[in-house]
Amino acid sequence: MFAFVPAAVAAPDARCDNKTINSVRKMLDCVAVDAILEHQEAFQEIADANDDNRASGTAGYDESLDYVEGRLEAAGYITSRQEFDFFKFSVLGPSVLQQTAPVPTTYVEGTDFSVTPHSEPGEVTALVTPVDLALGLGNMSTSGCEASDFTGFPAGHIALIQRGTCTFMQKGNLADAAGASGILFFNQGNTTDPSRNGIPAVTLGNGYTGDIPALNLTYALGAALSAIPDLTMHLIANVSREPATTENLIAESPGGDPDNVIMAGAHLDSVAAGPGINDNGSGSSALLEVAEQMVNVKPLTNKLRFAWWGAEEDGLVGSTFWVNDRLTDEDGLDDIELYLNFDMVASPNYGLFIYDGDGSGFGLEGPPGSADIEALFETYYADRNIPSEPTAFDGRSDYQAFILNGVPAGGLFTGAEVPKTVAQRSKWGGFAGVPFDPCYHEDCDTIDNLSLEALDINSDAIAYVTFLYATGGAVIDTTP
Repeated sequence: MFAFVPAAVAAPDARCDNKTINSVRKMLDCVAVDAILEHQEAFQEIADANDDNRASGTAGYDESLDYVEGRLEAAGYITSRQEFDFFKFSVLGPSVLQQTAPVPTTYVEGTDFSVTPHSEPGEVTALVTPVDLALGLGNMSTSGCEASDFTGFPAGHIALIQRGTCTFMQKGNLADAAGASGILFFNQGNTTDPSRNGIPAVTLGNGYTGDIPALNLTYALGAALSAIPDLTMHLIANVSREPATTENLIAESPGGDPDNVIMAGAHLDSVAAGPGINDNGSGSSALLEVAEQMVNVKPLTNKLRFAWWGAEEDGLVGSTFWVNDRLTDEDGLDDIELYLNFDMVASPNYGLFIYDGDGSGFGLEGPPGSADIEALFETYYADRNIPSEPTAFDGRSDYQAFILNGVPAGGLFTGAEVPKTVAQRSKWGGFAGVPFDPCYHEDCDTIDNLSLEALDINSDAIAYVTFLYATGGAVIDTTP
């Protein structure tokens, strides 16, 4: 466990109660880590009383939602809940991956492979057939993205599919339709980035309609298996996937222009494995504290809309449902000026990452206006001589449905399972070669799994950007 505690953590300013906030300085003075930790401690207590987790579809999540809603209503927000159905995915125990021929070999879960989130449960022993692979650095893999990739695929075989281009859900549904008995997904290996070589942290998603089991493999293992003729593998996905119901929570300010909405969100749910106090109690708590202080902002030029999403850990289900539901209305998403996303803002071995709105870091540009959001966060950090880096819009958090529908987006992230580099250690301290959050999706993601320094920096950054957009002190250019 790692803890980075600042020399002086700001305490809540009693003068902020019912205080008119009319400047960025006053806003930052009123957002305090001690107050955010009160929310974090509440989430920990809820998890402690509910099987050590706050996963969607459980009492722990419902009580977390009640807590946030109660705080927001007391602050004066207009709240609403949105119920939706989803598939609740749970890991029941160890899964298995073995080569039975030509050379019997047993692989190690967590090192060589993991179960694919939203896999169906099952056990399969069968021959393996690669699907349209493109190996090596710089590859542009589209493996399994088209029905034609499965032309001639032998029914009953296990499909070996490479990451790249389209979603795992699309690949999985096509493999199932082609008669595959199971799926082995492996990473893309197109760059030396660890996120493209290790076990891919991706999901089949809530929309997966196949009924076959799937595992995720490292690039090295997948590439090696692809070269073995007459390969037979045995796999077990020890999971459950059952229909369930949960809710999103939406809160709107009474004032502000309803045709120009500044929207910010954080997922409230944890994984079933642990209480999720960093992922994503940190984003949820920081956003709640900012919301509670924003009620005292005057004048409020633009309307504020805050969201606490459900079932993010089950495939971004809540945010996607909300966006799709809005698209059925006549005005759709037209009232939303921009969307800000905060998912893990206090990782213990933290980095300070800003979503790469202009695409300069990763080539994945957000909708027009996203570059301005990135630049405003960069200004906050630069003015305080705090180093930051871009992070890709890689589809792993709740901004995804917004950017896919043209809404400018941005936000913050402090890192998950990827190890910190030596260069990043020189920027932010901590430990090179260790994940930004060693307890990511584990039972140790507790109240002790936080960097108060990162939480202090990022909660002020959230307050800074939210205040400026809400008051008209900053605008975005949505010209394509």
